[in-house]
Amino acid sequence: MMIPEKEIRIAIIGLGYVGLPLAVAFGGLFTTLGYDINEARIRELETGVDATLEVDEAALKSVRYLTYSCDIAALKRCNVYIVTVPTPIDKNKCPDLTPLENASALIGEVVGPGDVVIYESTVYPGATEEVCVPIIERISGLVYNTHFFAGYSPERINPGDKEHRVATILKVTSGSTPEASEFVDGLYRRVITAGTHRASSIRVAEAAKVIENTQRDLNIALINELAIIFNKMGIDTEEVLQAAGTKWNFLPFRPGLVGGHCIGVDPYYLTHKAQEIGYHPEVILAGRRINDGMGAYIVSEVVKQMIKRRIQVKGASVLIMGLTFKENCPDLRNTRVVDMVHELSEFSAEVEVYDPWVHGDEAEEAYGITLVHELRQGAYDAVILAVAHDAFKAMGIDAIRGLGKDPHLLFDIKYLFSKDQVDARL
Repeated sequence: MMIPEKEIRIAIIGLGYVGLPLAVAFGGLFTTLGYDINEARIRELETGVDATLEVDEAALKSVRYLTYSCDIAALKRCNVYIVTVPTPIDKNKCPDLTPLENASALIGEVVGPGDVVIYESTVYPGATEEVCVPIIERISGLVYNTHFFAGYSPERINPGDKEHRVATILKVTSGSTPEASEFVDGLYRRVITAGTHRASSIRVAEAAKVIENTQRDLNIALINELAIIFNKMGIDTEEVLQAAGTKWNFLPFRPGLVGGHCIGVDPYYLTHKAQEIGYHPEVILAGRRINDGMGAYIVSEVVKQMIKRRIQVKGASVLIMGLTFKENCPDLRNTRVVDMVHELSEFSAEVEVYDPWVHGDEAEEAYGITLVHELRQGAYDAVILAVAHDAFKAMGIDAIRGLGKDPHLLFDIKYLFSKDQVDARL
């Protein structure tokens, strides 16, 4: 028999971009514990502050049944454990399951008979039952699907998106037995107003998640490759995409840098598993190579345009506007803007990075990049618009042009301004 609703006590393990909004949603209905190993994160949340800006202070302070802790003893009072830790890749672009394995080991110390463990972290098909569950069994001494049960419900959080929130995005659910599947689906139905889709197995749900971002990655890779081709032909890519977009079923993707915790990472989880079972995924890896190379390609185009304008590249002062992996959020995870910083440094350019969304200490810690906090008028040989923050658009073209020397290059990666207002664009 699964846990009666009145006895449900939920623990959300990992309070980042995914875990915190989920904790707030469940905390409105169920006794919920937000658990994180980062003590500073727990302290800030207890004061109503969310550094990710996904949940505002009023919402944090108004949740009736949500508490926070980094004490393992608090977890022992729970009976539903939802894991929302990150699943990154290592320097060799292989899955790094360390956070997931650590969370599973933690659960193994506290899980009890009849409890349910649900994973939301993105993984390859099979990881939940092949990697995570055995850890819980080994540490707890309990038997899977006899003493405890599992589920998988992939996260669909879009950082910085104020329209598509956790409750308004349809949720895929699954469970390790028919009863567990029904329990997991029913649990999420209580907080997901958009509804749920109940997958037939955990492996199906895992596969569905990992191909969501793989599909998007490949679509962007196609547009990036087209941008390279059209650039060589002297054709403006944005004009082509606008013309093609007049057909009802043309997908509105745009070229650019592909970073973040999902699109630039998840395909490697699928390709890793594919290669493990003896299949070499050519199309997926080709898309990854194109997207991973866009930073270097953009810098090569910037350098060419500077040379055409007789701007000395060596020692040039270059301003990159934007460091986050996407617009209007402080998320730095896997941002590919750093590729441009490193590539420009190879040309001996002096690079400054400005991003009003990012705390300077985070940029320094993550990438060794010291942000500038004030822009200098008439100081730059080249200005690169790398992230489409609303704040940059609001500055206006005249203010941004005023940052450059005479002459200077204004390169617009994100189509923030029209073709005639900038010198070059992707």
